[in-house]
Amino acid sequence: MGALFAADTLQGPKVAWFSLSPMLVLLAGALVLLLAASLTPAWPKRGYALFTAAVALAAGVMEVLLWYRIDHEGPATLVGDAIHLDKVGVWIGITLCVAVLMTALVTDEYLRREGLDGPELYVLYMLAALGGMVMSSANDLIVLFLGLEILSLALYVMAASHRKRIESQESGIKYFVLGGFSSAFFLYGVALVYGGSGSTNFTKIVAGFDANIDPSNEALVLAGIALLLVGLSFKVAAVPFHFWTPDVYQGAPTPVTAFMASAGKAAAFGAMLRVLLQALPQWRDDYRPAVWFIAVVTLVGGSVMAVVQTNVKRMLAFSSISHAGFILVGVEAAAHVGGPSLDDNTGVSSVLLYLLVYAVLVMGTFGVITAVGRTGDADTGLSGFRGLGKQKPALALGMTVLLLAQAGVPLTSGFVAKFAVIGAAVEVHSYAIALIAMVSAVIAAYLYLRIMISMWIAEPEAGDDAREPVRVPLLLGIAIGLSVAFTLVIGFFPGRLIDITP
Repeated sequence: MGALFAADTLQGPKVAWFSLSPMLVLLAGALVLLLAASLTPAWPKRGYALFTAAVALAAGVMEVLLWYRIDHEGPATLVGDAIHLDKVGVWIGITLCVAVLMTALVTDEYLRREGLDGPELYVLYMLAALGGMVMSSANDLIVLFLGLEILSLALYVMAASHRKRIESQESGIKYFVLGGFSSAFFLYGVALVYGGSGSTNFTKIVAGFDANIDPSNEALVLAGIALLLVGLSFKVAAVPFHFWTPDVYQGAPTPVTAFMASAGKAAAFGAMLRVLLQALPQWRDDYRPAVWFIAVVTLVGGSVMAVVQTNVKRMLAFSSISHAGFILVGVEAAAHVGGPSLDDNTGVSSVLLYLLVYAVLVMGTFGVITAVGRTGDADTGLSGFRGLGKQKPALALGMTVLLLAQAGVPLTSGFVAKFAVIGAAVEVHSYAIALIAMVSAVIAAYLYLRIMISMWIAEPEAGDDAREPVRVPLLLGIAIGLSVAFTLVIGFFPGRLIDITP
């Protein structure tokens, strides 16, 4: 009787279902696909991919509707103050939906080519995006950790999903073991911050530190912040926590690599902005030097290590590390202004712009690698791109545009993104890190040039004619075309995107 009475009187938090609709759409899509595919024969060609793309598009439309709602009603917190509803979370949600949609298009032909056609990978894409949305919208460290684990567990499985390649199995176990350590660091950091503040809720953490910072708890909180930064730095692949990246990127199925580089990075940086600026703004003078140092070594380390690689997937893994350094430049600039609000912060805006631009760029780039890699991802070295300009000139031209954008060449979206983060650093007088970022961009340009030389200039060698031909099926071609079009349109007309960035 007592238990029944307690259940009758228990009142849970009010749930604003419409405000959670993007997450619910992804969750429902994943469950429906998993259940329907298990009870029905194999779906027609492209069926799983088109269903996943439609779910991602529907979730993206809901995010846009929430954007207009925030315009009229302002930001809010949901589910007992556990989730933020603001334009930062919506922007990253849109970025995640774009990543899911484009990854689904890239994955379709890849799975059938490898003899792995099935719904499992598409289900994991949607669940990983759901975890990323929770991470980037969290207003509580425990809620953020739950989102982090949903994303991470899905990525571990996806990395090892190619059962016919030992490299995929290897990448999955490496990612799982090292990811477990990073999650442990993050969770220990949560415990220490809770011990120093008395809460895991961002709003209450800020209020508690505003009211009183007990000197005896200062070392405890600083240790917690350091551990949180370590855990998040692993997720964004920042030096010196990047060791998993080249092996996992190379071994994982190429579409999965694209998803990790786009959606995984967007969700992790969204979480980093929430934790550092919204939960811990009073400590920005303490953690900003650490962010500055990590950004510098990530910029230089990623650029220098990339130029000595010969496998294109490893080259782009280190390139991804370098791009993480550029985004950290924006995070460091944002930390000068602090929080707890993320509005009207040039550094935050530059980070969000970079995340969307990079997500589209990297999807198109790895889309080309998916085609060139041929069966078994066996030709992802520079030799696999040799002669592509003569065999598939349109594909090689698209890859060239995407590589120039990653290098930050003017009139591409990559230039707009890099200019934004460097401009944010200059605005807060972080001139040294802005200069280092520009030098790193020049160094990294060499690696993109090597790939372009292999496509357009390298002479054919004996045996090249016997290789499996490069095929660009319909959905893959659409994904690459959308990526190239976005890159050029934003490069020539960046104003509108810049204006709407939160």
